[in-house]
Amino acid sequence: MSDTPAAETRRFDAEVHQLLKLMINALYSNREIFLRELISNASDASDKLRFEALTKEGLKGLDQDLGIEVSFDPSAGRLTVSDRGIGMNREEVIENLGTIARSGTRRFLESLSGDARKDARMIGQFGVGFYSAFIVAAEVEVETRRADEPAAAGVRWRSSGEGDYSIEAVVREAQGTSITLSLREEHRDLLNRWQLERIIRHYSNHVAFPIRLVEIGGDAEDAKSEDHAEANKQVINDTQALWARPRNELEDEDYKSFYTGLTGDPEAPVSWAHHHVEGSQSYSLLLYLPAQAPFDLLINRDEREGLKLYIQRVFIMDAAEQLLPRYLRFMRGVVDSSDLPLNVSREILQDSPLLKKIRATVIKRSLDLIEKLANDGGETWDRFWKAFGAILKEGVIEDFEQRERIAGILRFASTGSDGAETVSLDDYLGRMSEGQDTIWYLSADSLKVARSSPHLEAFARRGIEVLLLTDRIDEWLVSHLDQYKDKPLKSVTRGKLNLDEDAPEPDEAAKLLAGRIKQALGDEVGSVRPGHRLTDSPGCIVADEGGMSLQMEKLLRQAGQAVPESKPDFEINVSHPLLSAMARLDDGKRFNDLSQLLFEQARLAEGGELADPAAYVQRVNRLLVEALESPDSSAQADGSADGDDSNAASA
Repeated sequence: MSDTPAAETRRFDAEVHQLLKLMINALYSNREIFLRELISNASDASDKLRFEALTKEGLKGLDQDLGIEVSFDPSAGRLTVSDRGIGMNREEVIENLGTIARSGTRRFLESLSGDARKDARMIGQFGVGFYSAFIVAAEVEVETRRADEPAAAGVRWRSSGEGDYSIEAVVREAQGTSITLSLREEHRDLLNRWQLERIIRHYSNHVAFPIRLVEIGGDAEDAKSEDHAEANKQVINDTQALWARPRNELEDEDYKSFYTGLTGDPEAPVSWAHHHVEGSQSYSLLLYLPAQAPFDLLINRDEREGLKLYIQRVFIMDAAEQLLPRYLRFMRGVVDSSDLPLNVSREILQDSPLLKKIRATVIKRSLDLIEKLANDGGETWDRFWKAFGAILKEGVIEDFEQRERIAGILRFASTGSDGAETVSLDDYLGRMSEGQDTIWYLSADSLKVARSSPHLEAFARRGIEVLLLTDRIDEWLVSHLDQYKDKPLKSVTRGKLNLDEDAPEPDEAAKLLAGRIKQALGDEVGSVRPGHRLTDSPGCIVADEGGMSLQMEKLLRQAGQAVPESKPDFEINVSHPLLSAMARLDDGKRFNDLSQLLFEQARLAEGGELADPAAYVQRVNRLLVEALESPDSSAQADGSADGDDSNAASA
């Protein structure tokens, strides 16, 4: 055709040239994404043909038997991705390649973080996916023909990514587009069936069109048998995504098998939820509760790679905070939307009303699954709670809207349960004593430390249940959950206890003893007071009503955080034999040592830390030596001590 434009060479603009240099030099570790992008483009072209064929007579019937072919020739070092989609004419080739660059290149380059793996994830989100071919290719050739134009209207585009490209007219019998990559030597290891099948199944397994993998040359070309030829053109993707199928067509084994392929987790999931949402906005959800946690799940709070986002069954990204809150980062599954653009970015997701609706649904359905599992109880729930309970507690802190619902799912050890048995807040409310209006709790380093705390003595005597909180996050949890179903939560270690309205006021002797101990301890304590919370122990640390607990102070120090100055109160049990003996002591030095020892032992009993452990040991040793060298001690050792004098103050 005489009016066909001659072949010409065009320059890439500066931004595209910069992008190509990045693709070629910086993203080798993420090279596999190029195939995802090319297959995604082929799928888009096929979808566009189907859409245009609805209204254009010239395309009627051309939208049948659509598919994507990935052919590779190891001996020649070439890989080709072909489709029979809408295709492009000369103007569209120039316009579309240019538009891809203009629409996303600048924003992509401005968004680079310097982390090659993270940068590579953004390629498909900024409309620059086609250029990812240059990650592996020394040269890229595109042949295309628009489906409603004649064979002579074909176009060939070719570039080595060095700053320019050529474009010329060709005769092309087939509609659609073929993109051929001449791979650089260091990337030719990709040209084998196992590698390509793995990449396609990972990224494009649920594309709506069949993907056929074809080997060219070598044994495949020489093979004569029909069986071998058929095997050489096998469809390797699942063209009907499992999550897009009706639930009544699927068995439990289908869901379990898909979970294994999705996550690589050999252990079957605990449960799952499969939902289709239709209407003005359509999307599908397939959510799984796993049975076991990755080793770093608690550490890497920002890694939420378990929920994959698909758009029209094309994998886009591992979903971040736009779909999955931190406290549900253990969830696994798929979200597939028909209404989001394929070149969606995280910035677009952040402001998308549709994504906000999907996120709300993900949260609701996830909590539905967990709630049902909790209500069923048993070994399965116990395993789940052990693996993910501490993470779920983060939801009380982070999600105000769902706070009370999440709180109702949580489980705690308590003084009303034995061993590893746990109770819910609703269990606790159902067992509250008559007249009790407070949910009492105690936080500690371990269950053993909690159960032996002197603060529990008054509650045990009165038959009041206390929740025992031993996860590191529990102190933050109760600082955000100040009440549950209108019942306040209160620590047994803070403020004055008013468990007995008729408790007698301390007498003058008790107040005098408390004053002497306060004088001995000086600025280490805020106050020393007689109290009624203890029965078996001589003393305990009491935090201010609005102050910081010893446990929280310890956690902050371990995290390298500054701890504000605080002076805890010291409550003494004046009816304890040791306090009675101390009241009779005239030796000021010994009284001071005993006062200091009592205070330090109370800190240790609460899991606190001593400011000077060496001084504590010296003080204990000094008192032991004095006790052993006292006349009463020697007399008892000789068998001559009076049996009625066994409650010696020096003991």
